[in-house]
Amino acid sequence: APAPTHAPAAAAIPVSQMDWDSLKTAVMQCRKCGLCEKRTQAVFGVGDTRADLFLAGEGPGRDEDRIGEPFVGRAGKLLDQMLRAVGMNRQQGVYIANVVKCRPPENRNPRADESDACMPYLDRQIQLAKPKLLVALGRVAAGRLLNTELPIARLRQRLHDRNGLPLIVTYHPAYLLRNPADKRKSWEDLCFIRKVLKGNDEN
Repeated sequence: APAPTHAPAAAAIPVSQMDWDSLKTAVMQCRKCGLCEKRTQAVFGVGDTRADLFLAGEGPGRDEDRIGEPFVGRAGKLLDQMLRAVGMNRQQGVYIANVVKCRPPENRNPRADESDACMPYLDRQIQLAKPKLLVALGRVAAGRLLNTELPIARLRQRLHDRNGLPLIVTYHPAYLLRNPADKRKSWEDLCFIRKVLKGNDEN
């Protein structure tokens, strides 16, 4: 009798060819770097899988690791307020993910080897969502997505290009909680984001 055939395991499919379900399975089972050792769970992403706006942060914190969703807690509430200010929310038209899917110890910045291991997952999420605009939240995400070490002040209020997609850099909500004086600059960035999205809608 012929040997039974089996569907390929998620790990056997190249990340660049995965659909949302197989990609999430691969992320939740990933052991490509040491961050997997102490995670409660991997944090895949949340939102509209056909999003106009794709937000990328650096990595999960304690609350995200516990709940399994990016940007919860105080920083998440502030992000939700920011989205509402431009007439959007995390359920409709927006997808939110991080450069690394597992929490770095003590919320330190991800190391290069850790973000290297995770970037194919983020790249595939962006490809599947097909957004009109990428937004890097904070210096770490901006540095990784744009391959730069320039500070936020040099990257803000400019339209960057990443693999043919427009990208805007703004502050991470956790930074704004620590530095409320910069909320005015963040509002300027939100207005810029809204203007770019509106311009895309009119094209």
